[in-house]
Amino acid sequence: MNIKDTGLPCLMPRVKTPRQRYLAKRRNDKLIVAALQIGLLLAFIGLWELAAYLGWIDSFITSCPSRIVKTLSSLNPSELFTHIGYTLAECVVGFIAASLLGILIAVLLWRFVKLRRVLEPYIVVLNALPKIALGPIIIIWVGAGAQAIIVMTVLICIIVTVISVLNGFMAVDEGKILLMRSMGATKLQILTKLILPANVPALVNMLKINVGLAWVGTIMGEYLVSTAGLGYLIIYGSQVFKMDLVMASTVILCILATVMYLGVAAIERVTKKRYHIE
Repeated sequence: MNIKDTGLPCLMPRVKTPRQRYLAKRRNDKLIVAALQIGLLLAFIGLWELAAYLGWIDSFITSCPSRIVKTLSSLNPSELFTHIGYTLAECVVGFIAASLLGILIAVLLWRFVKLRRVLEPYIVVLNALPKIALGPIIIIWVGAGAQAIIVMTVLICIIVTVISVLNGFMAVDEGKILLMRSMGATKLQILTKLILPANVPALVNMLKINVGLAWVGTIMGEYLVSTAGLGYLIIYGSQVFKMDLVMASTVILCILATVMYLGVAAIERVTKKRYHIE
């Protein structure tokens, strides 16, 4: 007699399809990676605290997690959030400006071949130029304020943005471009229908790179000229030998950079679903 004919529930285990097994394996892999990441961070914090407690390292110079927490709790919350707000605003504005301007320049260089050939060596030289050397000039040009820090952030990010995006544009299959041209497509149509969609992963990777570069540029700018911000706290703490304040500011920077990176990662997930990218 068939079990279905008895009206009793079937106790036979369901056999997973290959796709279900693949998706389950991907979820498990993500959970394992996340657990290892959290475990590595906790192990580092614990080892750091233990080394300071046992005297393996000088906690006055290297600080330790407990002293960082004590320093953060002793700071005035309004002043701390003011410093965080200054740095975060400068970084976000510089990040967005550099990304948009870099993409625009890459589009122009892709569109005008002769212009690209003329400017290519200059772009390479500008990429190798240490931007910190331009600090005094930037201050004279735009003034000693937040605008100088934003300009420094843009300069740090923009050349890398142009190079990475332009390389992605040039890597698109030439056969597909010729096919669209043979069908009467304009340059704008080729750009919007082929080049940009094909470079969605490259654009997202560019944003990931710019997250780190934007924070480097912002703190570098605050080192040069600032009266507020996390870079200012780091400079002040190093001058008065308050290494706990220096390390606490650095930890806050790491947290902010992580949050900003997670924001870009969320954009990546959305674009992958939108364009069906594996």
